[in-house]
Amino acid sequence: MLQKRLSLVKSLNFRIILFAFAFIFGVVFSIPSLTQSESGKKITLGLDLQGGLHMLLGVKSEIAIESRIKSMAASVKYLFDDAEIIFDSLRILDGGKVTFELLDSDDVERAKTLLKKELEGIVLEENGLVFTVSMTPEEVTRTTQNAILQAVDTIRNRLNEFGLAEPIVAKQGEDKILVEVPGIKTQEDEQRIRELIARAAHLQLMAVDEERNARVNTMSNDEAKSFGDVILSDVASPEKYLLRAIPVLDGSMLTDAKVGFDENNQPVINFTLNGQGARIFGDFTAVSVGKRMAVVLDNKVYSAPNINERIGGGRVQISGSFTIAEAHDLAIALRSGALLAPVYVMEKRSVGPSLGADSIKASSIALASGLGLVVLFMIFYYGMAGMIANIALIVNLFLILATMSLVGATLTLPGMAGIVLIVGMAVDANVIINERIRELLREGKSIAKSIEDGYDNAFTAIWDANVTTLIAALMLYVYGTGAIKGFAITMTIGILASMLTAIVGTHGIYQWLLPRMDKKKTLFWFGMRNEGAH
Repeated sequence: MLQKRLSLVKSLNFRIILFAFAFIFGVVFSIPSLTQSESGKKITLGLDLQGGLHMLLGVKSEIAIESRIKSMAASVKYLFDDAEIIFDSLRILDGGKVTFELLDSDDVERAKTLLKKELEGIVLEENGLVFTVSMTPEEVTRTTQNAILQAVDTIRNRLNEFGLAEPIVAKQGEDKILVEVPGIKTQEDEQRIRELIARAAHLQLMAVDEERNARVNTMSNDEAKSFGDVILSDVASPEKYLLRAIPVLDGSMLTDAKVGFDENNQPVINFTLNGQGARIFGDFTAVSVGKRMAVVLDNKVYSAPNINERIGGGRVQISGSFTIAEAHDLAIALRSGALLAPVYVMEKRSVGPSLGADSIKASSIALASGLGLVVLFMIFYYGMAGMIANIALIVNLFLILATMSLVGATLTLPGMAGIVLIVGMAVDANVIINERIRELLREGKSIAKSIEDGYDNAFTAIWDANVTTLIAALMLYVYGTGAIKGFAITMTIGILASMLTAIVGTHGIYQWLLPRMDKKKTLFWFGMRNEGAH
């Protein structure tokens, strides 16, 4: 007996040590998810399991057209200023048109060439020195579709930066957006998410019309429009500002936005402009010393500081009566980009946890039933070899849970289906290995030789099958969304774990137990009679 124990100790190998480490790792990091303890990283449950917020959003695509027209007007001003083309009466007309008048007939051809080169999808009309720029029908359609697709990407980026696990954001139909956010349980969280999603985050830097601003409180919107101006209110007070309707620049030139604190320790948002934005901003401040520039967000003036000197570097600050949470959410919205068109809630419902509880119960029964049947079959058909395969299967499940917990993966119903599927796939490798070993034993080879050659012969088939499945899972992750990604993650982790447990782990156990294996007891060890083994 002592001799056999010493032999077992001597037969310890790197495979079984690695397998033991994988088992300990799996158990330790699965405990928080299994016990739902407060400490430790846990698997996040998807909307279908834990409930959350379901919304169907509409898109006001006509606003995207208006924004595109404003952007065209700003581009005309910048291009002509940069090319030193003298112009006047640059305005935005009703019907989505931009008009301006050239003051020198010698600039006509140069101006037309410049506009056609730099502005895509435009119709240029001329009447003497007065020009009108509008969008082609194709450009209107493209802008509308871009607004919807950009809204999908922007909302998804905002929710991801907010720290929500695998939200579903997808285009539905021609002009609607489906949003599903798991784990939203309180009214406050729901309101905050809705505001984050719906915030246009349209940033503009606009010049104050200093000549007429003193009359802003008695001026009508139509009168302001006749001067090429717009009246906007302060975000925190009744004060109004008369601003040039065509912005100096907008948020499309923003590259980053972060929360900071001013000298009074109040939250502010510091944002950075790209190279073109920094150049435009620097040039504007250089020729506007002594005047004011308004920082406008979603048509509200957050500040209108005096320009004391040229400001280079492209760094601007938004100050206001922010809470830290509001500043954080606004910075997320700015970093993610402005919505080209506002969105509005067409349908909203909160998904309760009862559906999730029923789903978890049903999936757990399916997993337990499948696991139990597989375990019984393996023991009945393969004897101790089946038990070894079952041990590898249990370790595989722990590894899946542990890895998903550590990476913060979201478990959805398709993900649970993936785990059930992995149970079958995990033992499949050992079925192939055991059959190869049994074939070699029937040929009269020794147990040691049969085990080594069995693993060698089975490896290629197992490797090919797992790699092809892994490729399919990776494609699902790359091109899928939401629950499809959850299924792909579960499959990928399960495949990699099964390669470790089913091939490396069981091989190590066989090598460790080899001193105790008797060639006359193949029925016990491998579930077969083999009187010719030697």
